[in-house]
Amino acid sequence: MHTGRVETEASGGAVKPLPLSVAALYQFTPFADCDSVRTPLLRLCEEQGIKGTLLVAHEGINGTVAGSHEAIARLLEHIRALPGCSELDVKLSSAETMPFHRMKVRIKREIVTMGEPDIDPLAIVGTYVEPQDWNALISDPDTIVIDTRNDYEVAVGTFEGAIDPGTRTFREFPEWFRAERERLLGEGKPPKVAMFCTGGIRCEKSTAFLKQEGVEDVFHLKGGILKYLETVSPQESMWQGECFVFDQRVTIGHGLVEGTHLLCHACRRPVSAAESRSDRYEPGVSCPACHDERTDEQRASYRERHRQEELAAARGQAHVGAVRTGKEDAAADRPQ
Repeated sequence: MHTGRVETEASGGAVKPLPLSVAALYQFTPFADCDSVRTPLLRLCEEQGIKGTLLVAHEGINGTVAGSHEAIARLLEHIRALPGCSELDVKLSSAETMPFHRMKVRIKREIVTMGEPDIDPLAIVGTYVEPQDWNALISDPDTIVIDTRNDYEVAVGTFEGAIDPGTRTFREFPEWFRAERERLLGEGKPPKVAMFCTGGIRCEKSTAFLKQEGVEDVFHLKGGILKYLETVSPQESMWQGECFVFDQRVTIGHGLVEGTHLLCHACRRPVSAAESRSDRYEPGVSCPACHDERTDEQRASYRERHRQEELAAARGQAHVGAVRTGKEDAAADRPQ
């Protein structure tokens, strides 16, 4: 298990494991009765003090959760005992503080929403590429590299030379590819297409989609960016920037250590150190990306909500305003 380590002056420079384990997981497998999967999962997570989001659908399970190392181990043991989940895909990292506000186990139509009902990653999928072999593939001039993540994720970091589809949601990816296919693939011998995402799940569907569209040489990064940043050293890395994650850590870097970005609690987008110095950034209220998307009345409402949250935090209480829908609920896209 990857536990992550930090140095502490109190221990004379010795390293100690961070107290919380963060698990990004998914598995495509047919569940006939999603309710029978959801109920025991939620009960176990609540008993173990685990927080985060798990999505259950007829096509499988997906999510990101955090808790003590022992609690996460118990949860993974439970999930691996579910039908078809013995080979559960899991990326483990660590956190100093709890990165989620509450625990949610939801039944959805898809565990990662693409909106293509005929796509079945269990039937057809691209070729997996191990992190240590990824650099050679994307350095090949005959390879087209596509970042399948959303625009706000790509803005934080991506692989050198990767194409940014500029999508706001994963649901937009099929339309983007169909519109850009001729320009991307051109005439003559089709190039190899290499795709990547945060933890692998979006590429399960995007590579299956391209294969269904008739593209033969389709590859994807096994374990996603998370596995690459854990496995490949900074000296050998072709990754540029940080990786956006769907929790309160906001971004992570090589070694899966917490990054430098803040989170705008108005729009749930990442905020860089430079952006945090903008006069359009106000904690809990706005950032340069969303300032013009909101009215003065909305910002006043956010400002009051933020004030109430700070008052609740000072009293050691959780404020209901801290529990928001939005990109945190999209933890489904993270392992991903």
